Amino acid sequence: SRCAMSRDTSASCATTRVSISDSHYLCGGVVADVHGQTDIESLFAIGETSCTGFHGANRLASNSLLECVAMAHNCALQIEAKLEHWPLLETSTRWTKEDKPDADELVVVSHSWDEIRRLMWNYVGIVRSNRRLKSAERRLAAILREVHDYENSFKTHPDIIELRNLALVAALTVQCALRRQESRGIHYSLDYPEASPNAQDTVLAATDGLGLF
Repeated sequence: SRCAMSRDTSASCATTRVSISDSHYLCGGVVADVHGQTDIESLFAIGETSCTGFHGANRLASNSLLECVAMAHNCALQIEAKLEHWPLLETSTRWTKEDKPDADELVVVSHSWDEIRRLMWNYVGIVRSNRRLKSAERRLAAILREVHDYENSFKTHPDIIELRNLALVAALTVQCALRRQESRGIHYSLDYPEASPNAQDTVLAATDGLGLF
């Protein structure tokens, strides 16, 4: 705990400020209703994966509790009611690449993981600027191109799939941050230090032509 740490360093919790690093890159997620239903009929999202309107502009423990107790219950009832109407699709699709990434190639994948983590930590934290966001946007676009090349060149591998997902979510987060021209909640923009008088969600859609999918 912070107090235990303070005792170890001979500091007082009552008089000494404790530095807490930020790590929330966005609030919200996949747009869903109070039942967890998204705009895709058989896709549901709840908790921190979703954007239901409960989160607001801050991450609060009470939001998570509400979604765990209430929305999980609603979501389960919805799925139970609709499950028998959803056909199960059978597929024989196979990955056609015969080659598989060797250890040297997977080192590059591991390096890209670390690069995304550092990039998001340094450029897309709670204090942001358009300059840093644009730098992150350019590098993430390059990583996504590299991932696409891996997917077209090698047999599928969990590390490559995870890297693609990390890069895609990071790129979408940056796009949302660039569109929000204000400071609100946990995120502060050096370029737009004031809150807009009209609060609006920043929602991205596949039809926006982002070129990320």
